[in-house]
Amino acid sequence: MNTLARLPAVVLAGERPGGNALARSHDVAAGVLVEVLGRPCLARVLDALRASDRVGGGVVVGPRREVVDGDAALRALLEAGDFRWLPPADGPSASAMAGVAALARWPVLLTAGDHALLTPAIVDDFCTRADRLAADVVIGLVPWARVRAAWPESRRTLLRFADGACCGSNLFLLRSARATAVLDFWRAVERERKRPWRIARALGAGTLLRYLGGRLERAEAFARLSAQAGAEVACITIDEPRAAVDVDSAADHALAERILAHD
Repeated sequence: MNTLARLPAVVLAGERPGGNALARSHDVAAGVLVEVLGRPCLARVLDALRASDRVGGGVVVGPRREVVDGDAALRALLEAGDFRWLPPADGPSASAMAGVAALARWPVLLTAGDHALLTPAIVDDFCTRADRLAADVVIGLVPWARVRAAWPESRRTLLRFADGACCGSNLFLLRSARATAVLDFWRAVERERKRPWRIARALGAGTLLRYLGGRLERAEAFARLSAQAGAEVACITIDEPRAAVDVDSAADHALAERILAHD
């Protein structure tokens, strides 16, 4: 039986400490409310999830209650009732934990509310292929070569493995309660998300040295992560370069608008 026929999603829509510079520049109260070609990021994410064949509702964790109360368009996004709002916790990992606890079922798709280029096809492909793995957590990675070929000017945070650099996709399958161990590890390193070498250091001195020397292969990195977190973590590659673009900077906002304008 396909366990992922319809799974709930947790959409992270809170703000990091210090707020969001892109939101301030667009005069909106939260980053997920920044409009991309006239539609807020969060609306585009929910559009993709609602049109997916593999997702059936879920929770949106954030933004803060006062932001929801003060934004009629945001409240309208949630009026359908398939996605309910939860207050954000202290950081993305804690918010993810709150989301999965509120759903109280497995498996769960985890994604971000600023993933404005997300499409139903990306969601369905990720869920279908992640379902073939038995890992407690499956992470989507996009080969940097695919992103660079599509948009040579794009700047991304890279995981530089010996067998090819990758970008994150903000797509995670959390298969079972054992996934919470990985969320605990994420909480310990989440401030270093833009510094992959520091995450490698958290996996041990040997892992750090291999990473810095360009000798750490992806399979080895995920085996080490699994051992450190106490749960099996695996990854799949996503060939669609759009999956690597979230809208958290002016450059990415411009890129997302340009991509969508050509659809």
